[in-house]
Amino acid sequence: MASSTTASQEQLKANRVPLSWRDGCSALLIPLNVCRRSNNYKVWECDHERHTYEKCVYFSSYVRRMKELSKQKLAAAEEAAE
Repeated sequence: MASSTTASQEQLKANRVPLSWRDGCSALLIPLNVCRRSNNYKVWECDHERHTYEKCVYFSSYVRRMKELSKQKLAAAEEAAE
């Protein structure tokens, strides 16, 4: 089941999203790229779309890093308890 921030493979292919950018926030990248193309890449025209996409990327990375840190802390606590 795809989340609201993940686009289908057909959508990604139709919008020519590179494989390296097809992640959990790919559905937010498509409107951003459409906005950029329609406004000739004027930075100030697509602020909302860019902010939304960057926020998604940041928080998905943040959550992944926090999960890794909690696993490391748990492993260290178990090792200290032995």
